[in-house]
Amino acid sequence: MRPLTSEDPRTVGPYRTLVRLGAGGMGVVYLARSAGGTLAAVKVIRAEHAEDPGFRARFRREAEAAARITGPWVVPVLGADTEDREPWLATAFVPGPSLAEVVGAGGALPTATVRALGSRLADALVAVHEAGLIHRDVKPGNVLLALDGPRLIDFGIARHEGATALTTTGAVIGTPGYLAPEQASAGPLGPPCDVFSLGCVLVYAATGRRPFGEGGGAGALFRTIHEEPDLTGVEPGLAPLIAACLAKDPAARPTASRVRDALTAKAPGGPGDPGRVRDPREYPGRRGAPDQPELPRTSPAPWQMPAGLPALIAERSAAALALPDPEPLPVTLATPAGDGAASGPTRRRLLTAGAAGAVLLAGGSTATWIALRGSGAGAGGPSAGSAEPPTYTIGLHADLGGPGRATGLAHQRGVQLAVADHNAREDKAFRLALRTEDDAGDPAKALRVAGRLAADPEVIAVVGPTGRLLREDLVERYGTERLATVVVAAGSTTAESGTALHLCVTRPFDRVLSPGLISYLTRTRPATRVLLVEDAADPVLAAEVGVAFREAALTGATLLEHPLVRGNAGFGAVARKAMTGRADAVVLGGGDASRAARLATALAGEGYTGSRVAVGPALGPAFLAGAGPAADGWVFAEAYADPTALPSARTFTAAHRRRFGAPPATWAAEAYDAVGLIARAAGTTSASGEVRNGIARRLVRTEHRGIVRTLAFDASTRRVRIPDGIFLYRIEKGRPRFLGPFGDV
Repeated sequence: MRPLTSEDPRTVGPYRTLVRLGAGGMGVVYLARSAGGTLAAVKVIRAEHAEDPGFRARFRREAEAAARITGPWVVPVLGADTEDREPWLATAFVPGPSLAEVVGAGGALPTATVRALGSRLADALVAVHEAGLIHRDVKPGNVLLALDGPRLIDFGIARHEGATALTTTGAVIGTPGYLAPEQASAGPLGPPCDVFSLGCVLVYAATGRRPFGEGGGAGALFRTIHEEPDLTGVEPGLAPLIAACLAKDPAARPTASRVRDALTAKAPGGPGDPGRVRDPREYPGRRGAPDQPELPRTSPAPWQMPAGLPALIAERSAAALALPDPEPLPVTLATPAGDGAASGPTRRRLLTAGAAGAVLLAGGSTATWIALRGSGAGAGGPSAGSAEPPTYTIGLHADLGGPGRATGLAHQRGVQLAVADHNAREDKAFRLALRTEDDAGDPAKALRVAGRLAADPEVIAVVGPTGRLLREDLVERYGTERLATVVVAAGSTTAESGTALHLCVTRPFDRVLSPGLISYLTRTRPATRVLLVEDAADPVLAAEVGVAFREAALTGATLLEHPLVRGNAGFGAVARKAMTGRADAVVLGGGDASRAARLATALAGEGYTGSRVAVGPALGPAFLAGAGPAADGWVFAEAYADPTALPSARTFTAAHRRRFGAPPATWAAEAYDAVGLIARAAGTTSASGEVRNGIARRLVRTEHRGIVRTLAFDASTRRVRIPDGIFLYRIEKGRPRFLGPFGDV
């Protein structure tokens, strides 16, 4: 990151620039912040290139295509203005380092990481190619590494035949050492050139060097065209696949989808070869391949992060979030119409800044939008020009009569208040109605509830279900009808990640709450000897917590480990280990509240007084009742806030007391914000006349400043951004006391 210069713009479209991320012959990339606080990487093209009508036409066409690219391993386009004097394109900001940085500093990556890297990058290229684009510059510097996997950036949007790293007049497009022979010889380009570049990237990741030697310019081009790649050091199981990617003839290379499938599917290779990567020649659809059935797709190999990556990402994230707000812009008076200046923004600018045909007029818990409507109306609404706004119905799928009644009732009350507040606004563009369905915590009944809500054409989105486990069959039922579901409280799910395009979960799942505990033990109460206790009775959550702490590489701290075995005999052993190991902090990996209570009692019995922490599920009535006085001092990371302690929720809390005679319960405020998110997304889709069909796509591209926190999402993975979504509680006198967002504690 470099400071802005006096020549840099302070605003680009709806973004305020913060620092420079990079610069080149085509333009400058800035780290910028939206009005709602979202960070974005904004590429601004220099005016001299934009003056070329051909370039501007290509930029316009490719920007529109890139905006359609979706997938977990590509960085999504957030907005663009192709008609500005200096056109710009905004993408989501990824704080991770590039593959070039990681390999350059630490050397080659483990084979398992290379395989996972390759399958995800190939999947990203499938999305690029299906959108009608060719990346043209797949290289380590254009691969960013995030906590959950790589991200492919820079989709060739600002590249054309007259500007490359080699020459300003030639036709070579790409980076020497990673470009395909047809690129090096200025031949016709197509998707196979990206596959060749991917092969080069995998060689670099696996060996730490390029397949065609070091150096750039003409030498690298000559070797790429005329010499065979050097695959020395590539794991034998990977070498045939990479060699196929690096074939000189574009027609002889596998497609990106074949590469993805070859890295994903593991063919039986006998006891001595259990993990052989399937040779791409065994797949149909490639010249010379035998005609045989396609293997079924399976999930890619787990992402194994390079050592030190979590700490580096945390450091860069903190640096980005710590950047000060830009100085206020000077106030200028509007130019009266008729003075030769434009009297207002063009429709294209409104579409860009307002997002799909809507202009934001005022903020608030349920944002109000005035839509730029055409002749049609949104779902449930009259034609344009009618004095009566349309009504959109939100469904509430809740357990109101079963074991989860308390959570379901909290949802219902929060949603009711949000709908009432929205409808009380005088400047609303539409009204909201509420339809509530009770599944009583019964799985079969829950499917019937989902069917009824999905069959109601007036329902544009559903809040819920409200259970702790989000089941795959419910996700699929709503997905079949393409009805957006906004899940507030579920701590885990059986649905496969990234497959449900209609699903929006507004909280981080229990398995990713560990950063709150890591922050507490490094910033709030620094620990030097940390005892990690993985509970065998909850192996999934235990493993997630364990991985998070091992990968965190706590600075200046020693990580001790002692398992908590199943049954009743292991608690005393853990407590004794905490004392004999001189641990000043104990981390429980597990979510069983009753077992957490037994561990608390055992630690207290041994006289242990250090920090004791756990993630949310372990904090429940069984913990408080079972641990008694031994519960005091324990700290828990949760995904919900206490609205009675939040100044931003003061009005909501007062309204809740007036209407229901009690303070808001857990998840009530988050359910209130879920309605606000839906209302904001509905405002941005109402111009199309297809609110229900469009809202699912808009939810994760929408940012809503709620009463609890700002809801924003990674549009590529559809996951909520978690920095301010993890909250800490400490048990005091037998009751949880809200400490605040973990970054503020």
